[in-house]
Amino acid sequence: MIRPILIATFTLAAPMAMANDCGPDAPCTIANGEYHMRVPAGDGPHPVMIWFHGHRGNGKPVLGGGGLEQDFFDNGYVVVGPNGAISDQSVRSYPAREGAPRDDVKFTLDVLDDIENTVAIDRDRIYVSGFSAGGSMAWLLACEAGEHFAGMVSVAGALRSPNPTECAGLTDLPVMQIHGFSDAQVPFEGRAIGNWHQGSIWDSLERARDANGCRTNPDNITIGEDVRTRTWDASCSGAPVSLVVHDGGHGWPSGWTGYAYEFFEKAAARGVK
Repeated sequence: MIRPILIATFTLAAPMAMANDCGPDAPCTIANGEYHMRVPAGDGPHPVMIWFHGHRGNGKPVLGGGGLEQDFFDNGYVVVGPNGAISDQSVRSYPAREGAPRDDVKFTLDVLDDIENTVAIDRDRIYVSGFSAGGSMAWLLACEAGEHFAGMVSVAGALRSPNPTECAGLTDLPVMQIHGFSDAQVPFEGRAIGNWHQGSIWDSLERARDANGCRTNPDNITIGEDVRTRTWDASCSGAPVSLVVHDGGHGWPSGWTGYAYEFFEKAAARGVK
């Protein structure tokens, strides 16, 4: 069943097995921002799932239950929730375009360096995802620094504009877009807001296909009970590209983390990246 979610509420889990002194409630702090983190048991090296929150959110949901816990933390992933910078309107978000108050790509890479000081992570298995504005941030990070990551899943967000990136980082990077068919907040085509544009899902996916040498039409189309999937893989000289569409609006389908986890694990098994 599809469950569009506008505001997600999570119940905090028991204190984490952390290798540093931040958390579970207090964020980890570095020179240019903050992030929340949850570390699984074991010596590692652990794969990492970075999750970017939406507009007016924060990274704290990675500390709680739900799919991020069930599909990633419980499978040995470090889950990381960076906090967006606070704008001059006192709003925490990810502009993911020109004019952002902070270089969020550099900030994310700095977060990974900081984590590595205290936690054994697998640098070959760093994955990124995000919702809405966070999904747009996932696209920007993949475009500008995709060589540092093993896969990206964006939920309800596209590459915004103006944005000078040439998206070289998408080459050989597995990419999945999850989107609601009836999303009017971030429609497939995007919409203009003031002097910027949300970006088009179609244009973003075209960039990913071009970077990975995929043909225009999908190699596989699957119609399931809850989602419809268009996948480019066999025709691609590089990594696979996938579009997962649900019937809901500006939210995510129940089990979206399962789709993301399976996509990442299949890419890892194929030796992509």
